[in-house]
Amino acid sequence: MLRKTALTGAALALSTALATAPGVSASATPAPAPAASAPVALAAPDVDVTAVRAHLSAFQQIAQQNGGHRRATSNGYRQSVAYVKGRLQAAGFTVTEQPCTSGCTRGAGPNLVAEWPHGDAGSVYLFGAHLDGVASGPGINDNASGSAALLENALVLARQNPQMLHRVRFAWWTDEEQGLNGSRFYVNSLSSTERARIRAYYNFDMVGSVNGGYFINNLNSAAAAPLKAYWDSLGLRPQENYEGRGRSDDYSFQRAGIPTSAYATGASARKTSAEAAKWGGRAGQPYDPCYHSRCDTTANINATALNHSADGIAHALWRTAVAPAAVR
Repeated sequence: MLRKTALTGAALALSTALATAPGVSASATPAPAPAASAPVALAAPDVDVTAVRAHLSAFQQIAQQNGGHRRATSNGYRQSVAYVKGRLQAAGFTVTEQPCTSGCTRGAGPNLVAEWPHGDAGSVYLFGAHLDGVASGPGINDNASGSAALLENALVLARQNPQMLHRVRFAWWTDEEQGLNGSRFYVNSLSSTERARIRAYYNFDMVGSVNGGYFINNLNSAAAAPLKAYWDSLGLRPQENYEGRGRSDDYSFQRAGIPTSAYATGASARKTSAEAAKWGGRAGQPYDPCYHSRCDTTANINATALNHSADGIAHALWRTAVAPAAVR
């Protein structure tokens, strides 16, 4: 960030159906099965947090081999791009490196944009995270956490290969830490027609804070609904992300009039007593005590928060872009 027990998909779908059906209680007799031709939403997959953490370890190793960091202008950043790009290409994504030719720090590496080549190309849901870090540490929570959760979701989508209703695009941004520069360049490079095709942008920046909470940008917006629905299903009672307002790449899209939302688990602000009572952790201490520091390593990750974030991304992706399936 610029300075500045989960339900399965099937269980979530069932609990949502029960909660919204008029007059149905938990003890009520189940409703009859829908007609054979009625479409139902496919269940979102359970994203393996162990696989997400393996990506974090890879990013940390890259940092260790490149002066201890992955700043946008560094070889550590470029190797991070290569790591993500190689896995996406092997999975069947159309992958593009977009050099930031104006507005970025001199020498900054490229944005990386990957599109799953299925679904309506005129109707796009975009999921993004910044891939760069600061020069003072390896940047594992900020923001290898969001980058890794996004990468594993992309790989799961490719393995599952569901029928797509809309197009899904993933992006890893450069030079966020110096002023949201990579995402702003991307948005400014879009034509008005291309901007209009993006139905919503979802951002993931710091999603594994060790003393974290559960925060959503634009919490009560239509764009936020699938993110909020998943965390609500876990009883997490997410809050508006006031700390992160205007401080990460969703702001570049918001300024262009594109609907946005985001997950975050907190940066340098301190957890309140009420939040500690609700989510656990230490009141009066930062959500991330290693924010922008050398100690932002793989030891600086709350695996539970990371897991809830990765699974919530999957839920949002499936609910927005995957085609309903006919009951057989």
